[in-house]
Amino acid sequence: MHRGCMSLGQTECDECHRTIPYLERYLVIEETEDKRIHLCVDCCLKKGYAHYKVEKGKQVLTLLEE
Repeated sequence: MHRGCMSLGQTECDECHRTIPYLERYLVIEETEDKRIHLCVDCCLKKGYAHYKVEKGKQVLTLLEE
């Protein structure tokens, strides 16, 4: 399951290992009940989990699947 979340400043990206700053968006991918992967927006864009779409005339970044 994929979940888009907001960081409280204590989350680290499992791909690039940088701390995700306060109120920045990130993606949680639950592979199993015990294993979760946290990805920052940059890593999500590189891996294809995030994309931009036009909504109400504005370009919006989405981390959720269509």
